Amino acid sequence: MADTGERAGRLERLLDPSSSALVTCECQNGVLGPQAVFPDLAAAAGKAGLVGRVRELVTAARAAGVPVLHCTAVRRPDGLGANGNARLFAAAARVAAQPGAALTPGSEAAALHPGIGADPDRDLVVPRLHGLGPFQDTGLASILRNLGARTLVCVGVSVNVALLELTFGAVDAGFQVVLARDAVAGTPPEYAEAVLANTLALVASVTDTATVADRWSAAGDPAGRGRGIEGATRRG
Repeated sequence: MADTGERAGRLERLLDPSSSALVTCECQNGVLGPQAVFPDLAAAAGKAGLVGRVRELVTAARAAGVPVLHCTAVRRPDGLGANGNARLFAAAARVAAQPGAALTPGSEAAALHPGIGADPDRDLVVPRLHGLGPFQDTGLASILRNLGARTLVCVGVSVNVALLELTFGAVDAGFQVVLARDAVAGTPPEYAEAVLANTLALVASVTDTATVADRWSAAGDPAGRGRGIEGATRRG
């Protein structure tokens, strides 16, 4: 296995702002907020401080010129276009009947969580009506390629399903994936940790928020200096 220095060098290259994109997954009011579709998941994300760490990465990405994309899940009131072939979809349909909880397009529940610092004028929002995650048949791959991205830094929820699909889909499509382990969540938390260690670490580079933010902050520093990395260049 590569030693620590080799791994750090590889990660620094992967996080080059000129070929990176930050992708948030289901960081919405109805997923992370007080009226969450799945309260246990929202509680796990809250305990982990996920919203604040996503905001830190969003801020660092913008400062370095890294594109920010928000992948959201929505469901029409009539369920048109939504899957119904798994227990997860049936549970989502039941929750959708509760006032204020449905991820209806344009609703407060479907909106991005205000704590992550989304900027509608600069960020891209990629919604989906169907599927387990944001990669398959959503156009996300084409958007990322048009942005020149080769490495995706993926954050959000959940390690159980959507973030898993996002990671696998991105790797299948030829992208490199970096996961900030303290900016993702799943339930129960010990299961999410096991998935990160035993599954996602086999296909993605697992690091933390501070490492990614430092790399991008170095690129955004006019003097080319960051807290942890020197000599990085601006996104060109």
